[in-house]
Amino acid sequence: MKVALIQAPLVWEDPAANLRYFESKIQQLEPHTDLVVLPEMFSTGFTMNPERAFEVMDGATVLWMQDRCMQQNIALTGSIVIRENGLYYNRLFFVFPNGTYQTYDKRHLFSLAGEQKSYAAGTERLLVTYKDWKICPLVCYDLRFPVFARNSGTLYDLLIYVASWPDQRIYAWDSLLKARAIENMAYTIGVNRTGTDSGANQYSGHSQVLDYMGGYLVAPHSGEAVLYATLEKPILIQARKKLAFLSDGDSFTLLD
Repeated sequence: MKVALIQAPLVWEDPAANLRYFESKIQQLEPHTDLVVLPEMFSTGFTMNPERAFEVMDGATVLWMQDRCMQQNIALTGSIVIRENGLYYNRLFFVFPNGTYQTYDKRHLFSLAGEQKSYAAGTERLLVTYKDWKICPLVCYDLRFPVFARNSGTLYDLLIYVASWPDQRIYAWDSLLKARAIENMAYTIGVNRTGTDSGANQYSGHSQVLDYMGGYLVAPHSGEAVLYATLEKPILIQARKKLAFLSDGDSFTLLD
């Protein structure tokens, strides 16, 4: 599976400008790209003002994602601000080439920024099946909580984190992505934004792709970029069968 990571300098709370940017990049994708990964809150930046940044489930950004997927025969994932039933969510969409989608609401809300005061937390992890790959997409702060990402039961092959992770904590981003890849024996993708937000936080990106042993297929990359990696499922299966690390783990039940 060929994956494209779009590491972008988001325009603060300006969906129209951000969608124009991403549309231009998506139209110029390399041939045979299967999946495109965008950052967290890719249409607005990581805003704590959902009341002026929200969309609804049939809003412009969701329709844009569906149109891009159907026009270019790709899958597309990233999170946006959604209002539903009077609550706001940091909601990740995984949109398939036929325009259908599945969603995941960010489970771990970033209390340092007051995210829990503005958004409702999700309760369930999402597993997506795409091109015979089992994919677990998560959002930013979820990266710090390994139990939620634990690869058990129905095993996933690919772990994805979409993020707005600032430079002052970028070492943790690099370290934790590597740890998640190793402990879960899964390809792991992290896509972060670049630029500056309204709070003067700096973002250099460090988007990356790791294999199931924690080795880099795409090393942490700084600055605006579209990055590509090709993931090979047969060698993942072979490595898991040979090493069997996942079958030696402890059993536990996750309680809310």
